[in-house]
Amino acid sequence: MPMPHGFGTPDDMFHYAHTVQASWRRRVACAFVCTTMLVCSARAGDREPTKAVAIEKPGQRNWPMFRGGPQLRGVAHTRLPDPLKVRWKFEAPDVVTSSAAIVDGTVYVGCYDGSLFALNLSDGSLKWTYKAKEAIESSPTVIDGTVYVGDGEGVLHAVDAGSGKGKWTFPTDDQIISSVNHAADRLVFGSYDGFVYCISRQAGKLLWKFETQGRVHGTPGISAGRVIAAGCDEFIHVLRLDDGRPVTKISMGSVSGASAAMHGHRVYVGTYGGRMLGIDWKASRVEWSFADGDREFPIMSSAAVTDRRVIVGGRDKRVRAFDRTTGKQQWVFVTKGRVDSSPVVVGDRVFIGSSDGNLYGLALETGKETWRFEAGGPISASPAVAEGSLVIGNEDGMIYCFGAD
Repeated sequence: MPMPHGFGTPDDMFHYAHTVQASWRRRVACAFVCTTMLVCSARAGDREPTKAVAIEKPGQRNWPMFRGGPQLRGVAHTRLPDPLKVRWKFEAPDVVTSSAAIVDGTVYVGCYDGSLFALNLSDGSLKWTYKAKEAIESSPTVIDGTVYVGDGEGVLHAVDAGSGKGKWTFPTDDQIISSVNHAADRLVFGSYDGFVYCISRQAGKLLWKFETQGRVHGTPGISAGRVIAAGCDEFIHVLRLDDGRPVTKISMGSVSGASAAMHGHRVYVGTYGGRMLGIDWKASRVEWSFADGDREFPIMSSAAVTDRRVIVGGRDKRVRAFDRTTGKQQWVFVTKGRVDSSPVVVGDRVFIGSSDGNLYGLALETGKETWRFEAGGPISASPAVAEGSLVIGNEDGMIYCFGAD
């Protein structure tokens, strides 16, 4: 499909691709066309800083937000059985690209029909449904009994986690694909209107907003009193959590729709131009950059980061692992479809979905396939892992929970 006249910037191209593919997903899902015809969607100081967020530590029982915690590392701290078995499945009425949150025995996940579902982790039974006016692609964040999630109308919703009743809403001027991050009493997220927002957690009152020069698709990371946002203006923005004032910005050389994973003062992010970057945000420099010499492929997947490795998927149908310090490629696993799903590391395994309709389990050390589940519909959502269970949805609207028999 040709791009309309006037779409000339990388930001325009990224947004156009996202819009076209989102529309395609909806039409295909509603028409029940053969899944082999589906394509995977494009889903982006001077004074003492505000109290820093604690680093995620082993023993974390819940999976309260996209990528598991504020540094967006995608590392779970629970055990999963081997092999995994389907415990239950829930049929949603439309496409599911939202990644689930799992908190205290409840699964929270969004749907393209505007529904936010709360499901019992034990058996997949429905606890409640909250309805937004537009599609929910954003992944929910759960903090102290409240669920926060954005929608396609550009509204952030605060919903009571127990009852499903709305508490308050906060409007922006364009759709929200970014998930909410948090520190103390503050919520931080991005919008397609080009702003990074910081609002109060209890009342949804604007505290500050920072304007980038492009849409903000990915979820901002938070660490050490700083907000790290990768944007469609081709920059990593480092902002003060206190007041949103910019500390520095680093060029990525291309727009990004991925969320930047953090490890200390380093951040790891892929770009729509096909590069995977390791960046020292304190020193404001790119430490390493990887690009496949044979092809240019957008990276919409957000990386999982361990002490030794960076693992990420790409639209060249590959999952790659890199040495976290040097950026040297360690292994490659090839799927049969685009990989927009973001990997999750669980012990010595990596779990990731593909638009080929499979959920893969790979060996962390070698990248060799150790397990596979054929879900049928394309998977662009990312796994959520907690309480010995893995939950993920697909573009046929099926939400699966895996664990022990």
